[in-house]
Amino acid sequence: MSSDEDVSLPSLYSGALLALSNAYNLPPSSTEKEELVISSLSTLKKVHSRIVELSLFSPNETVEDVTTHDLIYLTLPFVLAEAQSRQQLDTRSERLASLAQTQRYVKGFVSLLETYNIVPGAERELYGKQASGIRDPAKKRQLKIDQFKKEKELKARIQTLRKKRSQQPVSDDFPSNFDLIASLLPSEPEVKDDREIASETDEVLRETVLILLRLLYAQAQGQIEMLTQEVEMVKMMPSSPQLDAQRAEQDDRMKRREEEASMWRLDTPRPSGGPDGKGPLLDSSGRVLRPFTILPSDAGERQRLQSEVFGPSHNLPTMTIDDYLQVEKDSGRIITGGGPGSENQLTTSEQLQLDSEMDGTVDTEEKEEQKRQKDEKWARFADANPRGAGNTMNRG
Repeated sequence: MSSDEDVSLPSLYSGALLALSNAYNLPPSSTEKEELVISSLSTLKKVHSRIVELSLFSPNETVEDVTTHDLIYLTLPFVLAEAQSRQQLDTRSERLASLAQTQRYVKGFVSLLETYNIVPGAERELYGKQASGIRDPAKKRQLKIDQFKKEKELKARIQTLRKKRSQQPVSDDFPSNFDLIASLLPSEPEVKDDREIASETDEVLRETVLILLRLLYAQAQGQIEMLTQEVEMVKMMPSSPQLDAQRAEQDDRMKRREEEASMWRLDTPRPSGGPDGKGPLLDSSGRVLRPFTILPSDAGERQRLQSEVFGPSHNLPTMTIDDYLQVEKDSGRIITGGGPGSENQLTTSEQLQLDSEMDGTVDTEEKEEQKRQKDEKWARFADANPRGAGNTMNRG
């Protein structure tokens, strides 16, 4: 315990990140990986205790009040969640408890960044949406592209920072987030010299840490959805292989006992009585003892009912559609004409005038007589009904 107290906070955090980074490339079932994860998880909890003792963060502060060197320790809940999720557990109850703890770490990290308003509102709204709720493939693809661009920008800024601080540049390809976080931890000389650092480099460092936190925020939102799905899957899994084996053995023993008992069981008497001689249909309280169908007792009545099952239940048509339309047309209930063709046709008066002007035919004389009678009829009507004669109410 005394040795851990002598180690500085950056060194303690860096050691845990290094252990997780080494475990990242090991096989999942490796014993060495399990030891590294357990060791790093224990160290991370010590880092958390040290941060609480130093009171590096306060709910009354804003992100501007947090120093640049302390800002990197906001990643601790995310790293704790990563370490917790990498534990190798056997039983279902242990896995469920570990998943619940991982969810608490991830949600605590998301809540912490939202409290300090580190993530812009647009990104918070974008990453807050679950991928399963986005049905548009183009939007999902655009989201992945944006995250890739942010990660690429982050790596470029880290390279710039290391060069400005006169340190050895790191590799262009970071294997994991643990290496990204470790590269932004303050070095020992800077801690001992009261963190004297050039203002320009400090601005670059602060901006890089903020971008890293925004990137981890996006990954944490995706982990929340995956953890929820994993919890549902684990709940449906068998409790443990040992219990399953015990249950299978008990089932086999029960089957053997039933088979042995059936060998010595006497045949039970067949039920009698009832309408068909196979036993009663109802008991004394009216409860149904076996399925039955109610049918008429007369065979002729049953045959009649059966013949009516597939009979037509509606009136069949007596004429075709064409016959029906012809009857309607002959009755004058179908309106025809209209349109440009009807507009260009002559009216009855115009046609009568045209026919009466054709000289030399019998039809012309008949048409002239029809036109004369029509004009005379109209003249008599005009004499009997002068203009304005019907206007008796609107006088003036």
